[in-house]
Amino acid sequence: MALLALLRSSARASTKLKSSAKPSATSFLHPTSQRRCVSLQSYIVTPKQLADALTKNVPTKISTSPRIIPLCAAWFLPNDPDGRSGQKVFHDCRIPSARFFDIDQVKDHDSKYPHMLPTAEGFADAMRNIGIRKDDTVVVYDTKELGIFSAPRVGWTLKVFGHPNVHILNNFRLWVEEGFPTERGDIEAVVEQDSHYPVPTMDPHMVVRFAEMKEIAKDYGKEGAEEVQILDARSLERWKGTEPEPRPGLPSGHMPGSISVPVSELLCPKAKTLLRGDELAKIFESKGIDPAKPIITSCGTGVTAAVIDAALNEADWGKPDNRRLYDGSWTEWAQRTTEADGLIKKTF
Repeated sequence: MALLALLRSSARASTKLKSSAKPSATSFLHPTSQRRCVSLQSYIVTPKQLADALTKNVPTKISTSPRIIPLCAAWFLPNDPDGRSGQKVFHDCRIPSARFFDIDQVKDHDSKYPHMLPTAEGFADAMRNIGIRKDDTVVVYDTKELGIFSAPRVGWTLKVFGHPNVHILNNFRLWVEEGFPTERGDIEAVVEQDSHYPVPTMDPHMVVRFAEMKEIAKDYGKEGAEEVQILDARSLERWKGTEPEPRPGLPSGHMPGSISVPVSELLCPKAKTLLRGDELAKIFESKGIDPAKPIITSCGTGVTAAVIDAALNEADWGKPDNRRLYDGSWTEWAQRTTEADGLIKKTF
């Protein structure tokens, strides 16, 4: 319980909480005098690594160390059979002191496509409202229901806007199953006087826009064209065009030359954690993905495309500056192209 109190104090939020820490979680409680600053090294971190870091990096009034902030990125598809929402599962079960990043709200509100990146000003406003500072180490996590799903999109978004220390928890389902602390209940918006977040500069080299994607698709197979590999995270059936899209009115199918890399193939079937790097490398190799050639990831709305990007990073498959994400993904593509113009393909 001491850890819960320490973590809550770092959030400076009014809460109505019910803690659910199991006795096994007490093994990583340490007296203040024994704490030392712990930094997270890899992009993908385990529950134990996060728990150790939270225990040993608890902020105090005299501490000058950067904080470690768990950031919940819970999100469900609009056709979720159980009608679940990110806000609801965050309310019901979360890591103590966690903040919530709403993918459906932190976006470009002037775009008709659902999850386009926000402006730099919009991103900075969101970080201030969440209560995150530029020097915070942010660990993004998903839901215990779905496992790895939407957290990589939020992690990728933070990196696009230059946040220096970003990690992905692998994963919250294991955090719960292994007995690390959770809490539930209402939490008010976290507003801190010292949570100033400067307007960042977006990295345009991490993002692909429609006009460029269209040219790449039109040039596919032509002699002399750059051999860009498009990896599609949607299900194989949606990629083939035999299963409907979750958004009514959108045709299914795929872009010319794209490769089907369903997210489900990159995860452990039971735990829904990202597979080990060597296992991921074998999958990419089996699909004929060349790490020496440019890679663009895509999906339905730009969310799970980031899971592929995280998997490529974990497998060390391709250079980071040679991997990009198509922000509009299939939702934009299917509304701006047609089968008649040869830019939507189906495989029966």
